[in-house]
Amino acid sequence: MTDILGGGEFRYEPVEGWGQLPEGWSLKEVAAVAVDSQDRVYAFTRGEHPIVVFDRDGKFLTSWGEGLFGRAHGLHMGPDDILWCTDDGDHTVRKCTLDGRVLMTIGLPNRPAPFMSGQPFNRCTHTALSPEGDIYVSDGYGNAAVHKYSPEGRHLFSWGRPGMEPGEFNLPHNIVCDDAGLVYVADRESHRVQVFDGKGRYQGQWTNIHRPCSLFLGKGKCPCCYVGELGPQLPVNKAYPNLGPRISVLDMEGKVLSRFGELGGGPGQFWSPHGLCADSRGDLYVAEVSFTAYPRYHDGRAPPPEGVRCLQKYRRVA
Repeated sequence: MTDILGGGEFRYEPVEGWGQLPEGWSLKEVAAVAVDSQDRVYAFTRGEHPIVVFDRDGKFLTSWGEGLFGRAHGLHMGPDDILWCTDDGDHTVRKCTLDGRVLMTIGLPNRPAPFMSGQPFNRCTHTALSPEGDIYVSDGYGNAAVHKYSPEGRHLFSWGRPGMEPGEFNLPHNIVCDDAGLVYVADRESHRVQVFDGKGRYQGQWTNIHRPCSLFLGKGKCPCCYVGELGPQLPVNKAYPNLGPRISVLDMEGKVLSRFGELGGGPGQFWSPHGLCADSRGDLYVAEVSFTAYPRYHDGRAPPPEGVRCLQKYRRVA
């Protein structure tokens, strides 16, 4: 019998074997995942086929993006079924149609801003949209900043610098915006989500999470925030329990509503939940950079097994 994971109103069962690929294909690892208005699932991969599309039952539909992206990192589905693809390999954000036509590119491909300069971009990580269509980009690996753009792609302003104080960042890794215009930033290595208004002014933070890596806001009158948390990876603490990797569901005040997951490759286990989203039925899709994470849990000596799992579906249980 399948184990039911999580708790309260957010309970899930794993859908094993979800996501069928053409013979000989490999995702390698999936950095991010998004769902459109028809519940089609878009996986942003680091394999030979950057965008791989499935229906909600896991049937392969199509792929695109070959030769376009440097290194997949973030994926956001806009309310108009437009994809925002954040590429930390070539330091750009691309606005794309669902069939791969590029409508706009923000950033100069392969021309990063100076390291920790606060200027866009140096290995940007994720993109979010305000209710008015303004564009927020978290810029986390070579910067410690958030940048705001107009809907037309004009740079408006930036905020943040390295540090631990409110408004400072230690790897801003993901970003979302709610219907009220508040901006939520996964400040990964500070173990918190910081909250800002649309002018970049600090509003508060959630600190009951471990290395928040991915964020997704649920829809509806009482939305929630889904968080993918990474586990510890230092030699002295990587075996600690109750720290992840895991999925948490929080209310919009940061209270934990549900939580499940632990280290491993089995159902309800994760190597590295790097991206996640929910469809119209509340089912979860979790993207993992397992190819990268697996050796870190094996003293760097064990290569990832062929076809290590990097994309999971969890069906919400009524």
